[in-house]
Amino acid sequence: MTTLDVLGVSKVFRRRRHDVTALDSVGLHVDAGELVCLVGASGCGKSTMLSIIGGLEEATSGEVRVDGDRVVGPGADRGMVFQGYSLYPWKTVAENISFGLEVGRWPRAKRSERVDELLGVVGLRDFGDALPRELSGGMKQRVAIARALAPEPDVLLLDEPFGALDAQTKRHLQDFLLTVWRTLGVTILMVTHDVDEAIYLSSRIYVMSARPGRVAEEVVVPFGGSRGPTIKRDPRFLDLRDELNDLIG
Repeated sequence: MTTLDVLGVSKVFRRRRHDVTALDSVGLHVDAGELVCLVGASGCGKSTMLSIIGGLEEATSGEVRVDGDRVVGPGADRGMVFQGYSLYPWKTVAENISFGLEVGRWPRAKRSERVDELLGVVGLRDFGDALPRELSGGMKQRVAIARALAPEPDVLLLDEPFGALDAQTKRHLQDFLLTVWRTLGVTILMVTHDVDEAIYLSSRIYVMSARPGRVAEEVVVPFGGSRGPTIKRDPRFLDLRDELNDLIG
C-alpha cells in the first residue's frame, strides 16, 4: 500500500489578457490504504488538483509524491476514473478492462486472468462480451473502475465518479466502492461535490476554498470502518454535514 503527498502545489493558467490562479499552495496527504475525499464549491480547482496528481496536468509549482517518488507524468501507479465513464464504445467490457494491460504489455494469459478476476470483483462476470451501449450507467462506471484497477495501481483517483447517476444507483455504487476498497486495500483520493457522499465514504475530508483553490480545512470523519445506511441518521453525521456545508459556503 502506498502514500500520496501533495506538497505546496500551485497551478496558474496563462491567459492572453490575464493569468488565472486555479490552485494556490495546496497541501494534502493520504495514508496508505486510506480513502480520503476532496470537496469544495464548483470552480475551486478540485478536478485540476486530481489531474495534476494523475500526471495529466503539470503544476506551476510544488510537487506530488507517490510513496516518496515524484510524479512527472501519467503512470501505472495511479489509476483514474472520471464522471463520464470514458469507455471505448467499440470494445467489449472485457476488452475495456484489458486495455491498460495491453498497453503495459502484460502477457496474454496474465491479462485474461486479471480481467476475469476483476469482472468478479465488480459483479459483471456475465457481461464480459457486452458493449458499453448495452449497459446501464452504474454498470458502465463499474467497468471504468475495473479498468482503472486492472494494472494494479498503488493509488486510485476518482473524479466525481457517481455525479451523473440517479440517487439509488449512486447509493449502490458507494457501497460497491467501499467493498472494493476493503477487498483490495488500495489508496483512494476522491473528488466529490456531494457532502453526504464524502462523509459516508471517507476517513478524512479536505475542504477547498473558492478560487484560487486552497485547503481551507481538514475534517476527520468520526465513524471508523463502520459504514452503512444507518450512519446517515447519526446526529454526528448531521452535524458534520452542516459543518462542511458552512465551510464550503
